[in-house]
Amino acid sequence: MKKVFGVLIVALLFVGCKQKITSADVVKINGYWEIEKVVFEDGKEKQYGMNESFDYFQIDKNNVGIRKKVMPQLDGTFLVNDTFENVKLRFDDDQTFLDYSTPYMKWSEEILALTDKELIVLNAEKKEYHYKKAGPINLDDYGKKAK
Repeated sequence: MKKVFGVLIVALLFVGCKQKITSADVVKINGYWEIEKVVFEDGKEKQYGMNESFDYFQIDKNNVGIRKKVMPQLDGTFLVNDTFENVKLRFDDDQTFLDYSTPYMKWSEEILALTDKELIVLNAEKKEYHYKKAGPINLDDYGKKAK
């Protein structure tokens, strides 16, 4: 009985600690995000070192925007192409979702955490994607700030 009670308390702590994302948090999504790791449903993790591409989000005050894959260059710029996904932010009870659409497919990811430096999303396959906020890489001019 004590074990059941202990498990119940731990479960309530996890539920009670979930971040509530508000419409004021939307501006935190905008910008460049680099994937750090993926946590699978069974708890195993895949760590990412240096990434060849970042996710770029631009969502407006109406909670509508795009997500693009961009490739950072050594001079601080990004290579981009014309491919993007339409994205809409959806608030549903205490959950927040990113609803994606292309001419070929539609899918959603739940936002589990969002700060100025961290984004965690959960997809339909129960994979958690952990992102960190990224900026341009600049190895030119001995570390001077990129434009």
